[in-house]
Amino acid sequence: MEKTTMNETRRYDLGKNAGYRFLSLLMKWETVLVLILTAIVIVNTFLSPYFLDVTNLLDTTFNFSEKAIIALIMAFVIIAGDIDISVASIVALSSVFMGMAAANGASAPELVVVGLVSGLTMGALNGFLITRFNIPSIAVTLGTMSLFRGVAYAILGDQAYTKFPPGFDFFGQGYIGDSPVPFELVLFAVLAVIAGFVLHKTSFGRQTYSIGSNLQSAKFSGVPVARVRFLIFTTTGLLCGLASIILTSRILSTRPNMGTGLEFEAITIVILGGIAITGGEGTMVGVILSTFILGFLKFGMALVNIPGRVMNIMTGALLIFAILVPMAMKGMRNSVELKEQKKAMV
Repeated sequence: MEKTTMNETRRYDLGKNAGYRFLSLLMKWETVLVLILTAIVIVNTFLSPYFLDVTNLLDTTFNFSEKAIIALIMAFVIIAGDIDISVASIVALSSVFMGMAAANGASAPELVVVGLVSGLTMGALNGFLITRFNIPSIAVTLGTMSLFRGVAYAILGDQAYTKFPPGFDFFGQGYIGDSPVPFELVLFAVLAVIAGFVLHKTSFGRQTYSIGSNLQSAKFSGVPVARVRFLIFTTTGLLCGLASIILTSRILSTRPNMGTGLEFEAITIVILGGIAITGGEGTMVGVILSTFILGFLKFGMALVNIPGRVMNIMTGALLIFAILVPMAMKGMRNSVELKEQKKAMV
């Protein structure tokens, strides 16, 4: 009892130390992301007078809303210690099914249903194969990535669907009322709040973290591992279907090669947001911040006509930065905590 009391006293003393609290806040990855985002805004404001235009900033969200939505659920996948590289193929095949439905006279609401059900079904297939046969997620999604994309090419070949019903364009091009706020941005904001609440405030979120931290321990602790993982992959498919609706609606065209590379962009957002690639760590706030960091970075570089290959270099450098720096920060934080504990013992 005395030992427990002493430990509690040490934690209390550390908590009262204002300097320690400030250092802890400074060493949070989310704080670093806020500083990076601030720097991007400042630099781009100096480079282009058009960057801080509210309408421009809002309109640029059209370019990354679908990958941002996928990143929200990809965070759950990676926190649980898994990976899903089939998301872009799910987007493509869902779009093909919507194009087929449109060609046969489906209305805009019916296309939405087709897109969501298509994505949900493909995500459920991934989850079933992974949990039922205990196959690593990277192996399953590598296979379904080729399968779904192959089916899309088998249906369309080099052709495209370009005719869609009236009203369908709203999902990818529309604004809220007479405001300059895109519907996509509002949809992303709502989904981000829901995802953050589920991840950080519910038992499902806690179970997701425990699975990613230690799968075997989670099983022995009574966590329904298979069910949680199945639900995560099924929801991933559902949100990929939603992303497909937005993307198809925005470009009003369906081709089997659409969305190529979307999986890597979503994973980049998640890793830059501080989600540990090994699972079990990270926050939804970080994912949201990294979404706007990458979006505004590319928008700013486009305004000053920086080539796409330079954008890719910058994105790659940020990703490496996001992997290495948190490791160093974690070591520094542990060192500071150890020193503060030693002080508290004196």
